Amino acid sequence: MTMRFKLVDSGWDRVFDEALAADHSELRIVCPFIKEQVAKRLLRAGRPRFIQVITRFNLGDFYSGVSDTGALRLLLKHGAHVRGVRNLHAKVYLFGGRRVVVTSANLTEAALLRNQEFGFAAEEPGIIACCRKYFDELWQRAGSDLTIARLERWEAQLSGILAGGSRPSETARLPDEGVDAGITVSPIILPVSVADAPQSFVKFFGEGDNRAERTMKIFEEVKRSGCHWACAYPKDKRPRQVKDGAVMFMGRLVEPNDTIIYGRAVAMQHQEGRDDATPADMKLRPWKEKWPHYIRVHHAEFIAGTLSNGVPLSQLMDEFKSDAFASTKQHAAKGSGNTDPRKAYMQQAAVKLSDEGYNWLNNRLEAAFQNHEKLTSSELEKLDWPDRIVRPRPGGSHRE
Repeated sequence: MTMRFKLVDSGWDRVFDEALAADHSELRIVCPFIKEQVAKRLLRAGRPRFIQVITRFNLGDFYSGVSDTGALRLLLKHGAHVRGVRNLHAKVYLFGGRRVVVTSANLTEAALLRNQEFGFAAEEPGIIACCRKYFDELWQRAGSDLTIARLERWEAQLSGILAGGSRPSETARLPDEGVDAGITVSPIILPVSVADAPQSFVKFFGEGDNRAERTMKIFEEVKRSGCHWACAYPKDKRPRQVKDGAVMFMGRLVEPNDTIIYGRAVAMQHQEGRDDATPADMKLRPWKEKWPHYIRVHHAEFIAGTLSNGVPLSQLMDEFKSDAFASTKQHAAKGSGNTDPRKAYMQQAAVKLSDEGYNWLNNRLEAAFQNHEKLTSSELEKLDWPDRIVRPRPGGSHRE
């Protein structure tokens, strides 16, 4: 029997795939938050000859990672007309004239694959017509189409703030460039998004002969290491592996022999020049003469109190063994190479986590935030911060 109307509470990736298979000639999208990977998924099904998108142009959304400028760039590249509306909450997806999906799900992998979302898919002409009328009326109030030049101005502004570590006082002034279309609900305030991170790493701080006591204040470790805005790597090895959007978990070597995870941040891919220690950096932290290369980070969050409040890396390795890290998991699957997680990160500045390791560690860190709270914005303001970088972005054997 042909589907006319179906309530849906799971499997949203399949719902979208089926809708695209039914008709991908035209796409009309109303969605507050759009991530690049899901935009690619929509466009892989075919090349729609016509695309209209209504979304949010609040720079705070792109800054916090709940939406991607890269997704809008990709849509524009495929000829889409994109407009922005303030305070948008609705999610409506029209696939040609044959199917409509109305759901709580944004165009993010978390929404399509993991979150509990609810809505419906319909082929009933009357329902499709009502949704199309809603779309057309909102489109007329949504202002002018986004241009590449305008998007690039946003990206340059955001890149400068993020490369500066996202200092709390700096980020409060980000504007909403959407049109006031008469949606009067309160603005959405969302936490930093790490759910769709492309990679995750544990970054080690300290050395084997320079372990901290677990009674050390986390604020003092952050101040010492500067990890609220940069993760330092050794002179003989630039950090090429880390991509934009990766999650960096901060780990301090402690006594007795363990590593305590005490915070996390979102990474920016390394760029030579921009991400090398300056003379001023080395004057403030002389050890950066040997550790001059950076992965810049932003949206750093740290557990309040002492290192004893953090998450021991040994617990992750005990629970998952070879599945804790990406390299050991791959070696175990191949049946060759090192599968001992405790050997995998020896003499390394950082180690890449497996998906299982990331999920476990992220959940444990969230629990630690709940139990012990976080360093406050006012505390973070007391730290040193780099100057904002305003130019747009162009298309080892030791541990610190």
